Amino acid sequence: MRGVSKRFGATQALDAVDLDVQQGEVHALLGENGSGKSTLMRVLAGAIPPDEGEMVLDGQPYRPRNPIDARRAGIAMIHQELSLCPDLSVAENVLLGLEDASQGVIRKGRTRQRAQEALARLGYPDLDVDLPVRRLPIAVRQIVEIARSVALGSKVVVLDEPTSSLTQEDAARLFSVVEVLRREGHAIVYISHFLDEIKRIGDRLTVLRDGRSVATRAVTETDADEMVSLMVGRRIDTMYPRSSRTPGEEILRIEGLQGEKRPTRASLSLHRGEVLGIAGLNGSGRTELLRVIFGLDAIRSGRVRVGHHEGAAKPARRWEEGLGLLSEDRKAEGLALGMTIADNLTLTALDRLGRHGTVSPGRQLATGQEWVSRLAVRCQGPTQAVGELSGGNQQKVALARLLFHGVDVLLLDEPTRGIDVGSKEQIYGLIDQAALEGKAVLMVSSYLPELLGVCDRIAVMHKGVLGEAVRVEETDSERIIREATGA
Repeated sequence: MRGVSKRFGATQALDAVDLDVQQGEVHALLGENGSGKSTLMRVLAGAIPPDEGEMVLDGQPYRPRNPIDARRAGIAMIHQELSLCPDLSVAENVLLGLEDASQGVIRKGRTRQRAQEALARLGYPDLDVDLPVRRLPIAVRQIVEIARSVALGSKVVVLDEPTSSLTQEDAARLFSVVEVLRREGHAIVYISHFLDEIKRIGDRLTVLRDGRSVATRAVTETDADEMVSLMVGRRIDTMYPRSSRTPGEEILRIEGLQGEKRPTRASLSLHRGEVLGIAGLNGSGRTELLRVIFGLDAIRSGRVRVGHHEGAAKPARRWEEGLGLLSEDRKAEGLALGMTIADNLTLTALDRLGRHGTVSPGRQLATGQEWVSRLAVRCQGPTQAVGELSGGNQQKVALARLLFHGVDVLLLDEPTRGIDVGSKEQIYGLIDQAALEGKAVLMVSSYLPELLGVCDRIAVMHKGVLGEAVRVEETDSERIIREATGA
């Protein structure tokens, strides 16, 4: 790709971007949310045409009219949110659009055989190709989509945040699949905010910033600090700000808590001015723990006490008691994407913006502008729809709602999932500031460096059982993984 530019109205999304990827190479594409990575890949995949620039694929001029053109030319996009048909079988998904048919009738035997061959090449020869995809774990669904690109005979495979929802064990299996693709001569574009992954599997990297390509270099010649500096345009002295904190009074206590399915047993005590992290594998019950505390899921047994309030409660009451939940799924549960930034910020506390059941548009707008400025949300203004923002800026809006509401306890479920390093640093700063102001933070994360860097104490959940919280100085990644896996 040479000199690729794209403008949307007054926004210059891409400005003369260059990118080249070789056969048998894993080329990492780095940049903050909003830097142009997604737009560049949409151009490559034929979803949008470039305004300027040229593309060459396998030595021939390449200008797809639509995604079907791109797919036929050998471009495969594996999106962060997978494009699978959950009620079709594995085989039907692998060969979707590539079916063998005779006189309009699909040859199911041949379809199964080709799907098995593609999966075997990726190291999954025993996967039941007759299973409906909805019955597979997320990690295996990802393999099914990659197998589709193999069956297609793709030359270029784009992996967009492929490990954002995977455990470390599943991520390791994915890296083995990427290695297979590399050995077979595929050109792989790998997009990730996890720099340790880039160091592990990448050959070269290209960094985008503000719609421009600012650097292309070998991964072995670039350390993590330099990657971060290239992405944000400045040096970040500390990724995990942690001020001197003094825990205060207990504000949340749970004892023997059991949900309908998970958790099966959980007890903890959380104090003002403290950040307590919850580690564990996907499916261990971490998210369910926060949902039960907040009242989204039912309590089967045990006690929850928030300040002086005790007992089960619905979310509306939890808001009144001073609890706020940041969902791990901001698009489905955390935000109203079609509504404005100001609307999303104020939805849980509209009574502050007017009298007698009315809302003052002026006060709501001023409040939105205040929090946009305080959290440095990159947007056109508080009246812009949240769905138009980048992931990192959406997450800031979701967090700003909790801060505007004035909650005493922040329940944060994967607060930095799928966002860039610059936004992560800002969110870590907001968490630290909340603790300094006497708020308490209960934080679930799958990224161990984040927990060790941000939290005061960490508890590990294994198969629904929450272990004892220990100070970060007394633990490390190895101990946490051993406890999470039951080793």
